[in-house]
Amino acid sequence: MEKVMSNKKIIAIYVLPALTLILALVYIPIVMTGYYGLMKWNGIGSMEFIGLTNYAKLIKDPMFWTSVRHSFLLALFSVLSLIGYLLVALVLAGQIKGANLLRKIYLIPMLLSSVAIAQLWLKIYHPTNGVLNRFLASLGIDNTPEWLANPSLVLYAIFIPILWQYAGFYILIYYAALKNIPSSLIEAARIDGANPLQIALKIKIPLIAGVIKVTVILAVIGSLKYFDLIYVMTGGGPNGASEVVASYMYNQAFNRLDFGYGSAIGFFLLLMCLVLTWLIRKLSASDEETQYS
Repeated sequence: MEKVMSNKKIIAIYVLPALTLILALVYIPIVMTGYYGLMKWNGIGSMEFIGLTNYAKLIKDPMFWTSVRHSFLLALFSVLSLIGYLLVALVLAGQIKGANLLRKIYLIPMLLSSVAIAQLWLKIYHPTNGVLNRFLASLGIDNTPEWLANPSLVLYAIFIPILWQYAGFYILIYYAALKNIPSSLIEAARIDGANPLQIALKIKIPLIAGVIKVTVILAVIGSLKYFDLIYVMTGGGPNGASEVVASYMYNQAFNRLDFGYGSAIGFFLLLMCLVLTWLIRKLSASDEETQYS
């Protein structure tokens, strides 16, 4: 085996299929997206090279920057929601009764497709027959809001099912990380007189700091490129009030048949995700990593 693995030709043969797949599915599409952004193209006919016109248009487009603001707002809500997910995971990891059942219940939204979740919440938000407005009416509220038709409410109304959808995913990640902490450390802290809050703040959370950093990156990047549930529920409306970068890109490329401009938006979104990932890693970097055995 050592003889085989020391042969560079054999190593190249093993690596080549994976490398070819990565090039075909990741790097080549990235390059082509940037290239299409230099073109005027409706997706069907011939392309016309227009240089950086699409990118200049993007910088001056107020609707694009509105969609960027909405995406960052979703990212902010997603990062803040991680605090709640972490608290739930801390409780579940504390060996409470019914923890296994609760963990399975939290995972149910992950088993549903985004389209199914969108249809479910469309029923909940229905202005007359929806569960939410019927509940508000039962409390004596006469003018129940139109959640998805009110420009000032629609964005926040959509954020709720998005955060609900991924709650189980992040809770499971935190739960697995917490259960991986050696019980001897927890017992030693208890013997020294530490209460549950001190154990959580001084031992558990510092030991899973690396996992928390990863979830922050996942939450931010996932929020910036989120598309399907928003598109099914509102399509970016009303009047762009729930438009995010991904839905704006789709509307420009497929609804307005401006694939050049849509590609420019997509390439900008990629750069934005890369820059934010670098910033998060830079800001959360530490000289020493917590180790335990």
